[in-house]
Amino acid sequence: MEQTLWGHLPLLVRSNSKESVEYILQALWRTRKTGLDAADRHVICDILQLQNHADLDPLLVCLRTLIRRCVYENISKDEIQKLFPTEVLPELQRLLTLLLQKFQREWREEVLKDQVMLPRLKAMTWNMANQEYAEVADPVAVINLKLQNDTESQSGEMEVKFRLAKDTLDTVLSSMYCIRDQLSNMGETSNTQLPQETNTV
Repeated sequence: MEQTLWGHLPLLVRSNSKESVEYILQALWRTRKTGLDAADRHVICDILQLQNHADLDPLLVCLRTLIRRCVYENISKDEIQKLFPTEVLPELQRLLTLLLQKFQREWREEVLKDQVMLPRLKAMTWNMANQEYAEVADPVAVINLKLQNDTESQSGEMEVKFRLAKDTLDTVLSSMYCIRDQLSNMGETSNTQLPQETNTV
């Protein structure tokens, strides 16, 4: 984070309570996809006693950066305070560390819920197409995939059926072997590293 951003954190001292700073952080998290609307900006300016709304933006950028690093990076609760350089006032470090620790788990859980969950393969069957009715003379395999969707919005099973000729199947198999080898290499690499707390962006 640029050094110039840290210089705007002391604006938080103008708030009259810890609850006010907590409100600001929660508002920033709630609007992480859309940005603050005019009403939110007005409320925060009132909390911080700011006459000029332009003074608010650098502070918001700094706080959003802190929130992102706290939630998306591999940072444990005990290490949050290490995000701050020494020039940040100790009382601000303590306050923001306390609040970020308070919401870190909840925000991480929300991020996980926001992630796109892909269907998982439950079963696969195949057979040869009936050449008597096939449109082409070359043999064709009919692949039938049964997929399980575990998302709350579309829970249940679905089936996908498609045909593969030998040339296409050779290409698919070649690609799958490459993917298998890459996954194996990644697994071997990760096994040599120390285990870390997983997180999600």
